[in-house]
Order: sequence, then C-alpha cells, then structure tokens
Amino acid sequence: MFQVGLSESPVGPLLIVGTDQGLEQIRLNCDALAAGRERSGHPLAILAVQQLQAWFAGRLQHFDLPLTPRGTDFQQQVWTALQQIPWGTTTSYGQIARAIGRPQACRAVGLANGRNPLPILIPCHRVIGSSGRLVGYTGGLHIKQTLLSLEGHHLF
Repeated sequence: MFQVGLSESPVGPLLIVGTDQGLEQIRLNCDALAAGRERSGHPLAILAVQQLQAWFAGRLQHFDLPLTPRGTDFQQQVWTALQQIPWGTTTSYGQIARAIGRPQACRAVGLANGRNPLPILIPCHRVIGSSGRLVGYTGGLHIKQTLLSLEGHHLF
C-alpha cells in the first residue's frame, strides 16, 4: 500500500491511497494527513499525482488510472455509471438511477455517491439535483463548485 499527498490543488490538500492493483481512496480536506507524505516512489502514485495536476490545470479531461474502490455491488454500479458522465457535463441522481436500471433508487444513488472513495477520479461532483442546483458533496459544496468551475460550469 502507498499513500501520497498532493499538498497544492484548487480544492486543498489531497491524500491518495492505493496498492499495486489500483487507487483505493482520495481523501479531501486532509491537511494533517497529507503533511509528510509528499513523495512516493510508487509508479502509480507518481502517475496519479501527474494526472491530477494535469486535470486541475485543464490539460486532461479523462483519467487513465486503475481504480479499485471498495463498496457494495450497488455502490460499484453507481460508481461505474458516474465514470460515464463526460467531462464538462452534469447529470442528476434520477438519471443515474435510470442508467443503472433502478429508476426508483434516487436516494440510494445519492448515498452511494456520497460514499464514493475516489472523488474527482470517479466524478461524483458532476451529479446535481434534478432542479439543476448543487446538492450535497462529501468535501463540501464549495469544493463541488470549484470542481465544476474547472470543467466550465457556472451553476451557482
């Protein structure tokens, strides 16, 4: 297992956690955790930091990283659907529920969205309320707003 901090990003310090098989977590708001973990010689850690920096700088729209998030079958379905949302677009919880064949599961989709262990890489920030308004984000709405702004959205 490796942990590497990304101390400077538009959303503050990030802690990236992974194994040889793939990335498992990105922790937002992790000042204390990221301190002292600035470097990791693990090739996947280096690649993850490079791709995140390029994404934040607007030079990358699609990540090419192995992801190994842990979750239930339902959560995995939701997280897979989230990865299909194109850069620069948004969708609603209801649309994700329909996409996974569970049209009545909007609230469950919201819960799975909130438990996404790989924010940014699995773009849960692209899910907004059916009214078109920003709703819920584990890292806080200010971070969701920043991520959407980086993709050219100004919904706020």
